[in-house]
Amino acid sequence: MARKKCYGFEITGHLDIFVADNKDEFEGAIEKWQEVLIHGDPEGLRSFARLLMKMADSNQENRTDLPIGAREHYHLRPNLELSKNSVQAIVGRIDAKGTGRFYDRYLTKDAAKT
Repeated sequence: MARKKCYGFEITGHLDIFVADNKDEFEGAIEKWQEVLIHGDPEGLRSFARLLMKMADSNQENRTDLPIGAREHYHLRPNLELSKNSVQAIVGRIDAKGTGRFYDRYLTKDAAKT
């Protein structure tokens, strides 16, 4: 059985992914949060977009190398697909093959209030 490569070698150009720690003080209370920042040049952003589209269009049900309950994913690694100072990132589908289930820690966003 042919094994599908699970790394994002498709990333060309320059792509940087990092986590920013933020802190702000308002009326004596300190609020902390993190943000994931994804930056790239046009070629890097386009290749990242192609990778996302490829994953979105992938029919997991037809994959013989992906077991039931598994999810399509790609590893993006510093100094290979990403810049040297990036953090490793895994980009993946949230729906599992064969069940369509999301993983347990996922909480849906709140519905928009009208």
